[in-house]
Amino acid sequence: MKNNYFFRAALPIIIGSIFSTNVFASQSSIELKDVFNLEYAANPVVMPGGKRVVYERRSMDIMTDTMRRNLWTVGLDGSDHLPLLSDSKNHFSPTFSQDGKKMAYLSSKEGKVQIYVKDLKTGNTARVTDVAMSPSSLSFSPNGKQIAFSMFTPTKAKPLFQLNLKPKGAKWANEAQYIDQTLFQRDGAGIRRPGNMHVYVVPTIGGTPRQITTGPHDYRGAIAWSKDETHVIVSANTHDDADFDVFNSDILAINTTTSKITELTNMSGPENNPKISPNGKKIAFIGFEDNGKSNQINQLYIMDPNGSEIKSLTPKLDRSVDNLVWAENSKGVYISYDDMGKKHVAYVSLNGKISTKTDNLGGTSLGRPYTSGSFDVASNGNLVYTRSVGNRPADLAYLTKKGKSTQLTDLNGDIFDHKTLNKPKLMEVKSSVDGRNLQAWVVTPPDFDATKKYPLILEIHGGPHTAYGPGFSSEVQLFAAAGYVVVYGNPRGSTSQGAEFANLIDKNYPSEDYNDLMDMVDGVIKQGYIDESNLYVTGGSGGGVLTAWIIGNTDRFKAAVVAKPVINWTSMIGTSDIYTFMTKYWFSDLPWNDYQQYWNRSPLSLVGNVKTPTMVLTGELDVRTPMAESEQYYGALRLQGVESALVRIQGAYHGIAAKPSNLARKVGYILAWFDKYKNADQVTEQTNK
Repeated sequence: MKNNYFFRAALPIIIGSIFSTNVFASQSSIELKDVFNLEYAANPVVMPGGKRVVYERRSMDIMTDTMRRNLWTVGLDGSDHLPLLSDSKNHFSPTFSQDGKKMAYLSSKEGKVQIYVKDLKTGNTARVTDVAMSPSSLSFSPNGKQIAFSMFTPTKAKPLFQLNLKPKGAKWANEAQYIDQTLFQRDGAGIRRPGNMHVYVVPTIGGTPRQITTGPHDYRGAIAWSKDETHVIVSANTHDDADFDVFNSDILAINTTTSKITELTNMSGPENNPKISPNGKKIAFIGFEDNGKSNQINQLYIMDPNGSEIKSLTPKLDRSVDNLVWAENSKGVYISYDDMGKKHVAYVSLNGKISTKTDNLGGTSLGRPYTSGSFDVASNGNLVYTRSVGNRPADLAYLTKKGKSTQLTDLNGDIFDHKTLNKPKLMEVKSSVDGRNLQAWVVTPPDFDATKKYPLILEIHGGPHTAYGPGFSSEVQLFAAAGYVVVYGNPRGSTSQGAEFANLIDKNYPSEDYNDLMDMVDGVIKQGYIDESNLYVTGGSGGGVLTAWIIGNTDRFKAAVVAKPVINWTSMIGTSDIYTFMTKYWFSDLPWNDYQQYWNRSPLSLVGNVKTPTMVLTGELDVRTPMAESEQYYGALRLQGVESALVRIQGAYHGIAAKPSNLARKVGYILAWFDKYKNADQVTEQTNK
C-alpha cells in the first residue's frame, strides 16, 4: 500500500518534467509544445480554370484549444501561395458552381456557421443563410441558382409526464430526461436531441431555405443534382428498423418541388456517396451487399440516373473504395483505397480497368499514423492531393498524368527544418501462427545509434478494422523524441490487406492478433538495439483492448497504458452508442443468450494474471468505449494489487486528440508512466553501485 501511494503521489511531479521538455533529447527534437504549432493541408479543390487550387489550411489555436480551418490558394505550379479567407474564424468546405463563377463555403465569421457565396469575378461575398443549426454537404444546382445542403432539424419531444407543481420563483432540479430512442447517444455529441438530418435548398442569392425531406430518418452525406435540376440524389436509411439494420442505406432521388422520394437502389448493405457524372448520364456510388462479417469491402458502382443498369466497377479489387471524383469527360472515376498500409489514388474506367496514380496519399491524421488523405482532379486529369512523407503532416502536391510530382506547400518548415524526425521504416515479419507476412513500421529516436540499447514502445491501432501506415504521427514522433524506439503495425484484423485478412478475427477478437503483435516486437528485438528489460505497450480503443489482452497473457512488458478500452463486452454492449451494430456483426448472439463468448473475449477475464504496472486513460465523455469500462478495469487492477492509475481526460469524447491540449496530455501521461518504471531501474542501479 505504501508503494502504491508513492506512485500516485509522484505522478504530478513526473508530469511536470514531461511538459518542461527535459525528457526530450534536445530542442532539435519534436516537443509537446509543437503540437500547438502543427499545420496541415486538407480538402483540396481545383479552382475554375484549372490553374489554382483552394484548400483548407488547418492549424491549432493555442488560445481556444481548437483546430482552426482557413481557406488558402496556391498555383498548380507552386506559385502565389496566398490566403483567400484567413483569420481567427473558421472557413471551410469550398465548392464551385459548374460555370465556375461562384464559390460557396461554410464560415463562422459572424457567429454560427452559415453558407456564404463568393462571386469570383467581382470578389463580392454574400451570406446566403441565417439558420440556427450548422449546414453541411453543400451542392450547387447545375445552373448555379440553388444550393442544396444538409442540416440537423430539431423536433419537439412530447414528455410522457410533467410535474406541473412548481411554484413561481422556486428553484427545482431540472426536468428528467425521457428517452425512447434506441440509439439515443452519439460519441462526440452526447445525448441526441430529438430531430434528424434533412435536406434543404436555398437560392444562391440568399433567402429562406426550403426543407425537402421529412420524417424520422437521417439524410446525410454527399448530395448530387440531376442534370435537369428536378431532383437531388442522396443516401439515407429509411427502413423502419434502421437502428438495428444500421448498414442498410439506399440511394434516393428527392423531387425538389414535391419532395417525392424515388428509391434508386435496394441492396442489403450501405449505398452512399452518390456522385453524378459531368454529362449527367451516370451516378457513381460506393457500397456492398451485407454478408454479416465484421469487415466488408466497399465497391465502386455506377448506374443510370433512374437506378437501372447497376454495375460494380471493382468486383476484383479486394480493397475498400472511397473518395469518388468523376473524370471531366465522364469516362471514368478517380477513387482512393488502402493497400498494404498506404492510401492510393487510382483511376477506374467505365469498363473496370484500374490504373494507380500514387500511393502516398495521407498526412492528415495528426495523432496516430492511420491512413488518411484527400485529393481532387483537374480537368486535364492531373491530381492535387495531400501527400504523406512520414515525418511531417500533409502538404499539397501536384501530380501530372506523366507521373511528375511537385510539392505545392511547405506548412511546417518553420517547425521542423531545424529538428530531426526519423521517418518510419518498414519491417516485415512472419506470423508465428500461420506464416503470413505482417507489416510493421519502426521509428527511432533522433540521435539513434544502432550500437546502443533503447527502450521499446509497442503502439497498437484501434478499430480493429483500420490500418496504420508510414505516415506522420505526432504521438509516435514524441515517443521517439523521448528516447524510445517505437514499433507499430497491422496485425490480422487490420484493413488494407483484403477481406480475408481482416476477417481472420471475425467473431474472434481478440485472438491471434496478440501473437502477431508479439512477432512484431520480436522482429525489432532481433535487430539488436532494444533493451529487452525495457519493453512498454500502449494502444487506444481497439488497441486498448489488445493492450489489456496482452498484459493478461504475458509479463514481458515493464509497464502499459490502456487507452479508451473495452474491458467487458457485456457491459460495453449495454452502454455504448453502437450496441446494435456490435451485437449483430461482432458476436453470434446476444450476451444473455451466450454469455460465455462475450466473457471469453473480454480482457477482464484475464485480469487475475496481470502483474504489469498499468495506467488506464479515457476521455471523460466517451460513449463509444464508455468510461465505465476503464473504471471497471482500474477497480479490478486495484483489487488484484497491481500498481495502477486512472486518467480521466476532461472534455474529451472517444477522439481524445480533438483538442490539441488533450493530445499533448495523452502523450505526456503515457511517457510519464513509462519513464517512471524505466527511471526506477536506473535509480536502483546507481544506488547499488
